[in-house]
Amino acid sequence: MSGRRPATQLPLFSTGRERRLWAWTLAAVLAIYSTLGLASTLAGIWYRQGVSAVAFLACMALVGLTILTQGLKTRPGGVEIGVGLGIAVVYFMVFFRLTMPERSHLIEYGVVAVFIYEALTERARHGRRVPLPALLAILATSLVGAIDEFIQWFLPSRHFEWTDILFNFLASLMAVLSMAVLGWVRRVAVRSFRQDQQEGREP
Repeated sequence: MSGRRPATQLPLFSTGRERRLWAWTLAAVLAIYSTLGLASTLAGIWYRQGVSAVAFLACMALVGLTILTQGLKTRPGGVEIGVGLGIAVVYFMVFFRLTMPERSHLIEYGVVAVFIYEALTERARHGRRVPLPALLAILATSLVGAIDEFIQWFLPSRHFEWTDILFNFLASLMAVLSMAVLGWVRRVAVRSFRQDQQEGREP
């Protein structure tokens, strides 16, 4: 009789937070795909007087809140607030240079990228093997965006655009870089705070 213990099978998700992040990712992707057949109707609503401006500000707030709430999970310090404001300025500058359809790609796939990146980093943080979470998040989001475009190939009211795939990639790149920068600033701030505390205890 062998003395080996049967290998315990790890659960699919490392934590409840990872499971919730994947659920939010799925919900966001399904919401994007569900609007494909309603594009012309939504475009008409979007361009009504006053509606586009309100929708634009609401969507900007959504992207900002998603990045900040996921990137800064504890109370931010002065440097982190400054970096967050800098990221917000970059997003505003990019948004105002884009057309409304291009902005929608930046919003939709920016949010998806944040959820995927956070899910992967949460998984890696708890001992699961996740090589290069940032790169994987960008690639996964870009793949979701490419599938979005290929679905439009078969819809009479939509048409396939290679430039949209590029915008989906750029949206994921901007969002993941924003998250990575905020995370790095937070780690540096925590490390500096701990060093200051340690030096203060030394005689």
